[in-house]
Amino acid sequence: MERKRLQIYYSGRVQGVGFRFTVKAVAQGFELTGTVRNLPDGRVELFAEGAPSELTEFQNAIKESEVGPFIKNEEVHWEEAKNQFRGFEIVR
Repeated sequence: MERKRLQIYYSGRVQGVGFRFTVKAVAQGFELTGTVRNLPDGRVELFAEGAPSELTEFQNAIKESEVGPFIKNEEVHWEEAKNQFRGFEIVR
């Protein structure tokens, strides 16, 4: 199975609305690993690794979740997986 790494910077009203906790809960339904964290500039950074189709479905599930309306923009980057994550965690 080919694994890819998805990095997304979310902007909008994505801090202070339970965004990271919702993303972690959504991640439980997928076979992937990664992290989500708030950035000092008000954005949220997501890293996820898994099968490309799984990552695309995960990205769509976040947009369809209760925090979806708070997302104004997604800056998306794809690259080869680095296999550096265990599970899916919120980074503080």
